[in-house]
Amino acid sequence: MSLKTTVKIKAMTKTLLLIDGNSLAFRAFYAMYNQLDRMVAHTGLHTNALVAFNNFFDQVVEKMNPDYALVAWDAGKGATTFRAKIFDDYKGDRQTTPPELSEQFPYLRKMVDLHGIHSYELPGFEADDIIGTYSKLAEKAGLKTTIITGDRDLTQLVTDNVSVNVTKKGVTELDRYTPKFLAEKWGGITPSQVIEMKSLTGDTSDHYPGVTKVGLKTAIKLLNEFGSLDGIYQHIDSMKTSKLKENLLNDKESAYRAHELATIRTDAPVELEMKELINQPINFQELIPFYEELDFKVQLAKIHSMQKAGMVGQDQEEEKNVQVTELKAANLDHLSEIKNYLTVYFQTDSDNYHTAKISAFVVGNENDGYFASRDLELLNSSVVRKLFKGDLPKYVFNAKELIVLLNRLGLQINNLDFDFLLVSYLLDTTDNDNQLATLANRFNVFLESDAEVYGSGVKFKIPENNETLFSHMANKASTISKLHDPSMKKLSDHQQAELYRQIELPLSKVLASMEINGIKLDQAELKKLGQEFDQRIFELEKQIYEEAGQEFNINSPKQLADLLFAHMKIPPIKKTKTGYSTAANVLEELAEKYPFVGLILQYRQLAKLNSTYVKGLLEVVNPDDSKIHTRYLQTLTQTGRLSSVDPNMQNIPDRDEEGKRIRKAFVPSHEGWEIFGSDYSQIELRVLAHVTGDENLKKAFESGEDIHAATARSIFGLSTDQKITFDQRRRAKAVNFGIVYGISDFGLAQRLGTSRIEGKEIIQTYFHEFPKVKNWIDSIIALAHKQGYVETIAQRRRYLPDIHSKNFNLRSFAERTATNTPIQGSAADIIKIAMIKMQQALDDNHLKAKMLLQVHDELIFEAPKQEIDILEELVPKVMDSAVKLNVPLRVEAHHGVNWYDEK
Repeated sequence: MSLKTTVKIKAMTKTLLLIDGNSLAFRAFYAMYNQLDRMVAHTGLHTNALVAFNNFFDQVVEKMNPDYALVAWDAGKGATTFRAKIFDDYKGDRQTTPPELSEQFPYLRKMVDLHGIHSYELPGFEADDIIGTYSKLAEKAGLKTTIITGDRDLTQLVTDNVSVNVTKKGVTELDRYTPKFLAEKWGGITPSQVIEMKSLTGDTSDHYPGVTKVGLKTAIKLLNEFGSLDGIYQHIDSMKTSKLKENLLNDKESAYRAHELATIRTDAPVELEMKELINQPINFQELIPFYEELDFKVQLAKIHSMQKAGMVGQDQEEEKNVQVTELKAANLDHLSEIKNYLTVYFQTDSDNYHTAKISAFVVGNENDGYFASRDLELLNSSVVRKLFKGDLPKYVFNAKELIVLLNRLGLQINNLDFDFLLVSYLLDTTDNDNQLATLANRFNVFLESDAEVYGSGVKFKIPENNETLFSHMANKASTISKLHDPSMKKLSDHQQAELYRQIELPLSKVLASMEINGIKLDQAELKKLGQEFDQRIFELEKQIYEEAGQEFNINSPKQLADLLFAHMKIPPIKKTKTGYSTAANVLEELAEKYPFVGLILQYRQLAKLNSTYVKGLLEVVNPDDSKIHTRYLQTLTQTGRLSSVDPNMQNIPDRDEEGKRIRKAFVPSHEGWEIFGSDYSQIELRVLAHVTGDENLKKAFESGEDIHAATARSIFGLSTDQKITFDQRRRAKAVNFGIVYGISDFGLAQRLGTSRIEGKEIIQTYFHEFPKVKNWIDSIIALAHKQGYVETIAQRRRYLPDIHSKNFNLRSFAERTATNTPIQGSAADIIKIAMIKMQQALDDNHLKAKMLLQVHDELIFEAPKQEIDILEELVPKVMDSAVKLNVPLRVEAHHGVNWYDEK
């Protein structure tokens, strides 16, 4: 027979794959056990075993591409099999299957089915017996068989035509057992001797004994000498008297019973014929919604890529390419035919839309098609201006960005109706990366990301080819259009439509206006401050070197640690993996005893102020108007609070004197104007009083007494005529905010510098004085456990995937989050509503004043001096009435020639 003929015959040999379902399921579960509390679908189903099992299909099964395949499952617990009749305690000490795995079994079987592989179980028999039987049937039929399992018992089935792949690590790294490999692995024994070996050693996992004190090495030695269990006992009289011989004689019955238990049946009464095990194609049509239910985003994206490559069929609607026409002056009239709604998308080359280059735009809808162009002059045409200002509902992704971009071009847009970025954020605040492609995946709408088309980075490389650019932009616009109905329906189902239409969407327009206005930076003042900081940093550096007796890199934690703890012999407080810690909290504690450490802290503070704020702000000021134009991120935080970037205006220091001086450089845009500020007083604690309804807490706010002083009186048992010390108020303040953030007795003790017992007593006293606070905390945590999320007063949701975690730390954090979110999130709702109403009030009163910044619970304006008196009355009135709570809101106003001098 020629080599060519031999190869041909081998290629024609059909293959059978047999998978030990239960064994692989347990392996999969524990392979990703450390991810158990993280891998939870939106339904609450744990998915760690499903993820690992799916990886097994992708990385192992798919590559094998067998002709026939079967996953064998145990029909039930050990007590239901024939082996239990042989030995009552068979598998008797096995732990109960973890409930987190049990809940995944139905989905594991469905996964098998959707991958085109038959599942099979046989009452009275184990998966091993099903596998053993089909391996013999396949061998008789001339098939090559591969068995995959986590159980080495199945290596007894190995022949020249049957290999057994045993999991080595996880479920994707395997050892392939052949007769040769088996002999090398286990001292020359044959597959049939695997049964004899188990007869002698027993099996701890299946809970049946063999011969006392006979381990693997002894068993192999006996089998190499006598061949089998029968051979051993036929020659037992010729053995030398020893403890081994005594154990063999005493445990003969146990050994033969183990032999029977270890033997895998190859004649089980299986009912499926081989033709019924034909490996079927993957059912992608049903696999997609299955993956959606499990939140398998990576797998969904993979299927989408396969669809695009023509490797997988797709629905007719998905196959249809989005039609895009290049917009030119000659075909502008086509835009006047657009009806129902208008989707608008602008492409820029970076995320900072205040400075990014506007590369192109696309407009249109699903019915009338899409039109794209790089020619921004076309936007000034009467047709486009009329379209943008018209009453057609506008569908967009990031309304605030679009408003700013259009403003840069001297354009306006009306009736912004659907902002998918805002809608998707409200539906789920977790894993929100603000990318259209990622967010669209949640609705089974797939789109190539910008990174795939343009490349990743701070600035994108926009394709020069119009066809590539316009096609991708049209796909984006089409995606936004398609997402309107399903996402808005889901928003209504969540009772969040009002939150979107009354708060988030109007707020985006207010924020856009604030960003466009910006706040003026007195660059000369800031440079002057920077020079002063430079001089003080130089002097501090010189003093530090003198007292240290050497020069070193003050900014190097390692060199600083060597100096403090090795050279200067200062006792270290905390050790990390890289050495002794020089973190701020450590240095602050050391500074109380060692003045030299105080110099280091001063140096660090000034160096940070100088680099982050003085130099940092000067680098980002707009040279055209000398203003800072921050970007407010409306869809980042899980509580609903706004974030500020490029630069972060919410982090401008306001506590220490040096930091406050940074604010002196922020000034009004015009001569004769002032900076006006107003902020809510203790808004989170007022929200706490509102949601809990606690009479004592409400009384403190209604009386107008300082809330921390009132709390101090309650928890320290002080009468109304007793004076409250600074330390008592400080401790009460720590308790108040600790309660809001779900602090523990240990956490409070650390914050107060006291014992854990005293921390616990203070919390217990607080809950005794304010009993409804404790009742509310217990009820909100219970509600979070029941529904998996909590809401603010405006029905903003925060999902808590770790609320059912078995990990105490993760579950405890989720419970603290459940307590804090309705408080902090409701405070965010209130200030957002206040911003919307405040802008409306400025417009209604035809004031020149501009709202410039939102910094936590404070609003910053600029206004002509003659409007200050009006603002002092108007702003608190509007902010006080933003939301009706059952305790009064209190707003404090102040103004001055700059942000620092507000009084």
